[in-house]
Amino acid sequence: MHLKMKYFLGLLSIAIFVGCSAPHGSDLKKAEWMLGTWENRTNRGSVYEHWEEKNPHEFAGKSYMLRDGDTVVFETIRLVEEDGGLVYIPTVGDQNEGLPVRFGSKLITDQKMVFENKEHDFPQEISYHRVSGDSLVAQIRGLRNGAEDERVFPMRRLK
Repeated sequence: MHLKMKYFLGLLSIAIFVGCSAPHGSDLKKAEWMLGTWENRTNRGSVYEHWEEKNPHEFAGKSYMLRDGDTVVFETIRLVEEDGGLVYIPTVGDQNEGLPVRFGSKLITDQKMVFENKEHDFPQEISYHRVSGDSLVAQIRGLRNGAEDERVFPMRRLK
């Protein structure tokens, strides 16, 4: 019995080690196409979104505009793998008292990511759709002042 218990514990240890060291981030891996710098041209100038890998379980992003040679950051974003899913966490300085807001993943594929927070004022849904290797469409939507509102941001890859 003692030998069987050691054998069982040894197998359990191997299983735990393999499980913990196996690459997590399968959903984050599906989002690798977002890495880089993207541009959305508007009539007021270009808005950029930049994404980079912070570590194997997190991407860091920021949305910004260049104005008179200065970078004006609108929001910072964390895309984090937690408990087998992705969480989209934007922080906007002049909203929500500067605190981050969490949006849980609703849909994650190689071509589309949808995040949702039904308790947030606006938006309640944020999505990214990969159109091609060099273009994507970001979208925010939800109820705003009792009416359905939606904003679409077509972007092209710069780097």
